[in-house]
Amino acid sequence: MPSTVRSRARERNSVLGRPEFMSLNHPPTRGAAASGASETRGKSKRPGQIKQQTSQQSEEPTDSGSKDRRESNKMPEEDCMQLNPSFKGIAMNSLLAIDICLSKRMGVCAYPWSSWGGCRSMASLVALTGHGITWIIGTIVCLTRSNTLAGQEVLVNLLLALILDIMTVAGLQRLVKRRGPWEMTPGFLDCIAMDVYSFPAAHASRGAMVSKFLLSHLVLAVPLRILLVLWAFLVGMSQVVLGKHHLTDMVCGFALGMLHFSLMESVWLSSNTCQALISISTLSWSPLF
Repeated sequence: MPSTVRSRARERNSVLGRPEFMSLNHPPTRGAAASGASETRGKSKRPGQIKQQTSQQSEEPTDSGSKDRRESNKMPEEDCMQLNPSFKGIAMNSLLAIDICLSKRMGVCAYPWSSWGGCRSMASLVALTGHGITWIIGTIVCLTRSNTLAGQEVLVNLLLALILDIMTVAGLQRLVKRRGPWEMTPGFLDCIAMDVYSFPAAHASRGAMVSKFLLSHLVLAVPLRILLVLWAFLVGMSQVVLGKHHLTDMVCGFALGMLHFSLMESVWLSSNTCQALISISTLSWSPLF
């Protein structure tokens, strides 16, 4: 009997020594008391606070759901704009691609090792005859040598037309900033004339304007007229052959040169005005005498 009593007591002690019965043997600690108090406080919350929490939790998924809906509504429109471009955009991109391809193929004198690299010096000489600095210097020299009023009138208007052409083309090139078909560094004269970019072609604009100006104000024979028109075309094409301009740059340059000629015809300076400008430039103007 005493042995059975002892064994039962040992079993009770071993059962009470398990982890789940430790709280029955030891008094509660401060941490446990604090956690119990927090649990009781959480249980004793008001129903109004519980409702507010549930409403906030329910609002959060609705806000995220509305954002997802907005993004899902926006994304298909952007995808449609990218995957379905307009006919105008397709046509413009196709024309630009054709222009670049043809311009690169026509740049046969772009480098000395190109297919027509031996004709590079000849193409550069033709381009020099249509350079803005060349024409401005030549016009000033002819103006100082001219003795007739009619000749001075034509030369002064031609000089103003050249200045207008250079300034307009430089402004448009700075605005568009289109590069040529081949990577070409502008030369010294090009930097002086501000002919740095590709669109519009300055040589083509100047060739068209000068040829039309001379055909309108000079009496020339038919062969000279044909040669003058051919010269303007070769000046524009020389820049394409040298790889500095695209074909569209040359075409727009010709159109811009004709526009400059029409503008100068509308604001043509008279002989008296030209003589006054010459007197001011030579510092021999005496309006008080």
